[in-house]
Amino acid sequence: MALIGLEELRAAQRRIAGVAVRTPLLPCPWAATGDRRLWLKPESLQPTGAFKLRGAYNRLAAMTAEECARGVVAQSSGNHAQAVAYAAGLLGIKAVIVMPDTSPGVKVDNTRAFGAEVILVAPGERDTLPAELVERHGYVWVPPYDDPYIIAGQGTVGLEIGEDAPDELDTVLVPVSGGGLISGTAAALKLTCPGVRVVGVEPELAADAQASLRAGEHLSWPVEDTYRTIADGLRTPTVGVLPFRHLTAYVDDIVTVSEDEIRDTVALLARRGRLVAEPSGAVAAAGWFHRADEVGGRVAAAVVSGGNIEPALLAELLAR
Repeated sequence: MALIGLEELRAAQRRIAGVAVRTPLLPCPWAATGDRRLWLKPESLQPTGAFKLRGAYNRLAAMTAEECARGVVAQSSGNHAQAVAYAAGLLGIKAVIVMPDTSPGVKVDNTRAFGAEVILVAPGERDTLPAELVERHGYVWVPPYDDPYIIAGQGTVGLEIGEDAPDELDTVLVPVSGGGLISGTAAALKLTCPGVRVVGVEPELAADAQASLRAGEHLSWPVEDTYRTIADGLRTPTVGVLPFRHLTAYVDDIVTVSEDEIRDTVALLARRGRLVAEPSGAVAAAGWFHRADEVGGRVAAAVVSGGNIEPALLAELLAR
């Protein structure tokens, strides 16, 4: 399958207009150190609280009438779940979502509130049950990242950064899980702003993407390892096949951050940036604050990918 190009990215941008929010690029003077400056792209401001709406709506809106009538099934720890449920509701499509039983309650509740049927399973079954449901019921499978429409939709984040960024922007930080967001964002930036470096950030406890990129081959981590991280949206044990092709073509490097660094950054974004970020959404900014030598660059933008955090966890992290 070919890498996505500008035509697919621009088509996605037109398709999601008026549904997904065109989030601002926020300057962070409180984050400046010396001549280093940071901007934040708060995808937590989307109607579903995360960037996933871009890809989900782009995928569902491109379906045929026959596909829409069949309904859709998706698997997700929460943000893709909410996005598919919300998009399906707008388009009048039945949605069934398979979620691990470790998903935060706020994400499960929101997915149901958007009108989807939720099936909770053990983490190891999350990625296998959808295929069975497709076979049994004829649903259209909407994967969370390994799909060109999903990648193109997420890539609109990169298009917007390229359009809004100051001329001196030299680095963009993006969280990595299954790879849909960084794939699309990196493609958009490299095709429109070729001088900008794209650096992925993921938890040390779920660093399969970094291992894969540096080894030059598609590697997988055990589920029991990746599920140790507090960043529940980044626990995917391996990047997708199509995202891995984009990573090797467009991503300059991937760095990792510790659990304490993620926790500290959630609190920092809330206190200083007035932004509610879930742990997964804070990872890219954590790379800027805690791994400056590895990240490099002078003027960066970090994608705050989501803000769907349990209130009790947010209170705990703010009390640290």
